[in-house]
Amino acid sequence: MGQLQANAESMLPQRRAFWMRQLHQWHWISSALCLVGLLLFALTGITLNHARQIEATPRVTHRNLALPPELRVAVDGDDARKAALPTAVAAWLDDQLQAHVAGRAAEWSADEVYLSLPRPGGDGWLSIGRASGAVEYELTRRGAIAYLNDLHKGRNAGAAWSWFLDVFALACLVFALTGLFLLKLHAARRTSTWPLVSLGLVLPVVLALLFIH
Repeated sequence: MGQLQANAESMLPQRRAFWMRQLHQWHWISSALCLVGLLLFALTGITLNHARQIEATPRVTHRNLALPPELRVAVDGDDARKAALPTAVAAWLDDQLQAHVAGRAAEWSADEVYLSLPRPGGDGWLSIGRASGAVEYELTRRGAIAYLNDLHKGRNAGAAWSWFLDVFALACLVFALTGLFLLKLHAARRTSTWPLVSLGLVLPVVLALLFIH
């Protein structure tokens, strides 16, 4: 019995060393994955918090075109529906305006086809007269800070960015949890560990209870 206990006690440092290696490895890998994203979200957290003090001057681009005659027949008619533009029409518009309309749902009325084209850091719209083929396009840009702020919020950024935000959030969770376990392993030699962790928990709770109504 004494020998088994001695063997178990001798394995404790090995287990501790194993988990230390694992935690350090996952901690640095997740920190490497999160680094640029955390810098971006920290920066845009400041800009969003001071959005009223940061003025932006929108730049508006307005263009008028006409569909070629061979493409007008693809939008002519009087039916009302909601569907993407025909492939040939979308390709021509993308080539002429770089508007990225392919695959976007359009609103078809008796007189026109209308597309809302929101984007990070700006907005836009496009309309096509169904009988005349007249194209009217407007694009509003609000600058780099607005663009980054919208990326922070995932606003109008598409499915790929949405997936990135999910993966980034998971990497941040791994980074935070492995950091917490590393704090626990080192806490015996660093007496300020848990008071600082407690402060990080209590401070936002107190601020929310006292100053947010």
